Amino acid sequence: MSVDSLTREARDAFEGYAEPEERPPFRTYATLAAVLNTGFAGALLAAKRSNRLPESVSTKDLVLIGTASHKLSRVIAKDKVTAFLRAPFTEYQGRGGPAEVEERARGEGVRRAVGELLTCPYCLGLWAAGAFHAGLMFAPRVTRVTASTLTALTLSDFLQIAYKAAEDRGLGSS
Repeated sequence: MSVDSLTREARDAFEGYAEPEERPPFRTYATLAAVLNTGFAGALLAAKRSNRLPESVSTKDLVLIGTASHKLSRVIAKDKVTAFLRAPFTEYQGRGGPAEVEERARGEGVRRAVGELLTCPYCLGLWAAGAFHAGLMFAPRVTRVTASTLTALTLSDFLQIAYKAAEDRGLGSS
């Protein structure tokens, strides 16, 4: 089988997925996935070689890292104050949740793929969780303080929302 026929078969495999103007930038997605997986695999290998790979992850660290990953991904993907990071790759759509905005990816190819990553807290959550776990292996004290700060911010956010809801129901302080 020739390289041309393999290329044609690969191209044909993606043809029916969506109309050309709606088709995601698969090559860039694949590149981003390769970067994430290679980086995490490299961190795991380096941790194993340096005897830093833990036997297990404690429930305490799992909750800490899970909550911090959630908050970091929302800060990057949704916060008003981080719009400057996303602006080259996104287009403002309107207000979102408290202190958040809604945006959509713009452009094509790499620009669009990066925009889609930067506006998706679910997508960024995997990157954040991987980074925090790598941090636990190589800089646990700094990682725990950073993750604890983001976890405390998450708790603060929920308390702000609860307080506002109580005020709206006439239960706030006078």
